[in-house]
Amino acid sequence: MGLFILKRLGIMVLTALFMTLIVFFLTNLQPNLEKLAKTQLGARITDAEVQSWLDRNGYTQPMLSRYGQWLGLIPGFVNEAADGTITGRCIAGGIEAAAAPRFCGVIQGNWGYSTKFRVPVAEVIGERLVRTGILMFWAFAIMVPLALVIGVLAGMREGSGLDRSLSTFSIATTSTPEYVSGVIFVVVFASSMVGLQWFIGSAKSAVDGITFRNFTLPVMTIALYGMGYIARMTRASMAEVMTAQYIRTARLKGVSFRNVVLRHALRNALIAPFTVIMLQFPWLLTGVVIVEALFVYPGFGDALVQGAQNNDIELLLAVSVVAVVVVLVTQLISDIGYAFLNPRIRVS
Repeated sequence: MGLFILKRLGIMVLTALFMTLIVFFLTNLQPNLEKLAKTQLGARITDAEVQSWLDRNGYTQPMLSRYGQWLGLIPGFVNEAADGTITGRCIAGGIEAAAAPRFCGVIQGNWGYSTKFRVPVAEVIGERLVRTGILMFWAFAIMVPLALVIGVLAGMREGSGLDRSLSTFSIATTSTPEYVSGVIFVVVFASSMVGLQWFIGSAKSAVDGITFRNFTLPVMTIALYGMGYIARMTRASMAEVMTAQYIRTARLKGVSFRNVVLRHALRNALIAPFTVIMLQFPWLLTGVVIVEALFVYPGFGDALVQGAQNNDIELLLAVSVVAVVVVLVTQLISDIGYAFLNPRIRVS
């Protein structure tokens, strides 16, 4: 197991480098750089002024060289203007040129400067991840237990009326996008049109303090969509396990139905849903964009939207790195979890 984890960690590092290189290349295409310059200086600047700004900020260097500087493997660029002003990647925040470090990339903890929020990218990412993490926690706390209960109840008596009812509910929730269910929740529970103003249709106030009224609707919207998929997978896995030979043998020996489900079937039935549950982490991290936009919640998804709309290259790169790392880590945890759920599974 230890050797397997080391190999997977090595693959994770190579995958992260490859994915970040692709994102770096796409975000640093010449049209994007020109748009960034005009965003910072004004839309009416001349081509010469655009080129001057790009030269001054190191964007005219070779792509691989700038990627190495962003990673922190190559010393950051230094540019000296005609008037003697010295600028560079590592010369920021009032640091003098003589005291500036040579390397200032991701490896050194420097994620760059956000041109949209006018603060270091690390501050934006850290703050937004905490907010989205809270939203994900409450969504998971509701989504996973309910989905497992629904899936187990439906799968343990395949073909029954309860199975058909719960399966229909699961399919309905999975086929309803968040922007549809979210709007329905707002109209029904937070609008004067129906009169049930139990909750607040905006989660912006949750930044100052989470309450039951301002946080229930976004949590319900996320949980409802993800719950149906997990429930369907659990139901299919449970139905398959319940028809296995060892389950029939246990029933023939007189083991009660309750013990058959809890002691024999449930653990094996949770192997496939466990993978699905782990895959919800990257989906929630990047898929909450719609929910956060709908309920005006400034989280990680909103940072992705703001970075894309304002061509904030450094912020987009940081968001991409976090998303890639979350996907790779959850996949690793999912593989390791197999061995704990079923001792017969061995990693070769």
